[in-house]
Amino acid sequence: MWGAAILVLAVAGVLVLIWIGQRRLIYFPDRTLPTPAAAGLSGIEPVEMPVEDGGTLHGWFLRPPGQPAPFTVIVFNGNAGNRAYRVPLAAALRRHGLAVLLFDYRGYGDNTGTPTQQGLEADARAARAYVIGRPDVRPERVVYLGESLGTAVATILAARYPPAALILRSPFTSLADVGKIHYPILPVGWLLTDRFAAAEAIAGVRSPVLVIAGDRDSIVPPELSRQLFDRITGSKELVIVPWADHNDQALLDGEQMIRAIVAFLERVDRR
Repeated sequence: MWGAAILVLAVAGVLVLIWIGQRRLIYFPDRTLPTPAAAGLSGIEPVEMPVEDGGTLHGWFLRPPGQPAPFTVIVFNGNAGNRAYRVPLAAALRRHGLAVLLFDYRGYGDNTGTPTQQGLEADARAARAYVIGRPDVRPERVVYLGESLGTAVATILAARYPPAALILRSPFTSLADVGKIHYPILPVGWLLTDRFAAAEAIAGVRSPVLVIAGDRDSIVPPELSRQLFDRITGSKELVIVPWADHNDQALLDGEQMIRAIVAFLERVDRR
């Protein structure tokens, strides 16, 4: 009897520790941010964005050469690294004539603060407000592009502030569903504070949606991306990249992915 009681207390203690430290298992910011030149970018504009709950976010704005951009793409990062990790993606989009905003959430890169779901949602609103306030951006031509965790951030924003289009790379139904796959013995649904319930938010999205997933994704299994795709009620397209794992180059700035994004936006542009 005493043995069972001790075991229960031990398990409860472990769960409490996991609950307290859960955000360290979700967010992996890199605070070391290189200069744009060191990251491989030239011709960028460093920008600052005030956040509604205080503080300032930093980012890089990229304009394409020549004619005005048909769309401006806001990139919503995944849970790791900083905006410099997304330079190849931004450079590829700019080569196709798109304007791009790369920015970091609070606690990432050169931003202060601590990441939480509530904080990331506020940061997303700040990025959108900054972009639509620029004189060289048409608000009705702003596109949200989320990757991994950023797909939930972008989807929640899109349900409230519709973009011209929503692009989701490696999206999931909810963070709890992802956690159950990676931590099957834990009561993830009970423990999670930051839930990122994208499947609930996607029901309110009316913008055209492009979903991109890798068929070998070991972090966000393609089944979760398909489940989210199935919940989209409006115009939607699905691209499965063969042999691609979550952090493979094919899902960072791979040729098939970039072609799919450009072709999708060309179709949106003709509507």
